[in-house]
Amino acid sequence: MTRRKIPIKKIDNVTARQVTFSKRRRGLFKKAHELSILCDADIALLVFSSTGKLFDYASSSIQQVIERYDQHSAIQIQGKSSVNLQLEGDENELQKVVAQKTHELRQLNGEELQGCTLEELQTLEERLERGLSRLSKTKDERILIQINALKKKGIQLMKENRRMKQSLVHEQGQSSESIIICSSSDINPPQDCGSSDKSLRLGLSLFK
Repeated sequence: MTRRKIPIKKIDNVTARQVTFSKRRRGLFKKAHELSILCDADIALLVFSSTGKLFDYASSSIQQVIERYDQHSAIQIQGKSSVNLQLEGDENELQKVVAQKTHELRQLNGEELQGCTLEELQTLEERLERGLSRLSKTKDERILIQINALKKKGIQLMKENRRMKQSLVHEQGQSSESIIICSSSDINPPQDCGSSDKSLRLGLSLFK
């Protein structure tokens, strides 16, 4: 017979709740003791009952475990603080770079040029000329690609047109030959028809 599964919720009956707490607490401490021995783990447990009574277990010393925990927490907090500081520094640096690039882009568009010196304006002009040269080169390459594609398409259309003309001429030739054959058959009727007519006439004369 299997054990009935107890639903995990607060036990309303006070007496039953205290009995369950006592049993489960002893089982929890036993498991902690076994874990500390089997795995050489440093364990500390602090449990307060519903009545406020303290129960504790430690594999070595609760104070030592708590101090070790505090040190570990301090290291984690310090590590998180350094990471946050690094992230803040990276964010500030990124914002500066974005602001600088935005300013340069506006200058390339002819904006925010009031505070520029003559040398800065000349440098900006050279950048624009280089950019315009690259733009023209790219545009010419794209135009050349389109021209070559149109040429290939034109050659394909010419071949298709030539093939269709040849097919049409061939069909017209076949139609002319069939017309000539039909006309010759009408002009020269078969000889068998004439001989049949003569035999019919001879038969009629005999009866007369």
